[in-house]
Amino acid sequence: MRFTLRQLEIFVAVAQTGSASRAAERLALSQSATSTALAELERAYSQVLFDRVGKSLRLNDTGQWLLPRATQILDRAHELEESLSAHTAVGPLRLGASLTIGNYLATLFVADFLQRHPESRVQLAVHNSTAIVSSVARFELDLGLVEGDLQHPDVIAEPWLRDELVVFAAPSHPLAGKGSLTRDQVLAQDWILREPGSGTRGTVEHAFGEDRQRLKVRLELEHTEAIKRAVEAGLGLGCISRLALRDAFRRGSLVPLQVRNLDLGRAFYLVRHRHKYISGGLASLIDHIRASTAGATSTDDIHLSPVP
Repeated sequence: MRFTLRQLEIFVAVAQTGSASRAAERLALSQSATSTALAELERAYSQVLFDRVGKSLRLNDTGQWLLPRATQILDRAHELEESLSAHTAVGPLRLGASLTIGNYLATLFVADFLQRHPESRVQLAVHNSTAIVSSVARFELDLGLVEGDLQHPDVIAEPWLRDELVVFAAPSHPLAGKGSLTRDQVLAQDWILREPGSGTRGTVEHAFGEDRQRLKVRLELEHTEAIKRAVEAGLGLGCISRLALRDAFRRGSLVPLQVRNLDLGRAFYLVRHRHKYISGGLASLIDHIRASTAGATSTDDIHLSPVP
């Protein structure tokens, strides 16, 4: 073969970071060694893999074709190295989760998985759903757990668990305790919502349909806990997963609002690159996640320890 695994590793790092210098930092190499290895790979096959745009490197068509295949070879090589080293560990596995899933579910699954595989390593990244899907598409994550079906041509999304959003308010809000509400009543209020690009924001806007233009968004926040605090302070209505509101509803610091003709149901999805090689470790993690929620028809069926 005219290529080495090291050259493929450098190629993938450059493709993901967009520059030889950032790839060198990731791989703990000098920039000259990184650039030389990439040039040798291109020269060996008389192929140009990147378009040079200023100081950045962007994959051309040949590079786009090579990236999933190079990543798959590296994944298999890492798995083979673990086996030959008689390693009992699984990993390292790169898992990404949207904020609701990451804050309330993923850490539970990962903790249980690591207890069952004590020598394993799992990296958990928590961002909004759009960022997780993009990272999966760039092979930066092995698996993503996201809210809502976000379409991407390079990503496979498999339904995993049902969830429901809830419109909520502070107990002192004028609409609290009013019973069944109309869309017009809630649309006349100020709202505290997640940022655009989040699965939660997408579900809210889809539920309101054409009426979403009437949402009076007073404040956009990236974290569910911040939204809860803002709503508790009386700044407006919120709408997030029921999963994140259990303790607040139990304490009475927040109250749910019933809105007629507003479907806030959604699905959680497992997402992976369609060309991603499923190693034994990754398959074990996927099986563990599915087994952990096998008896649940929705997030309401999942036990969470109450927060005082």
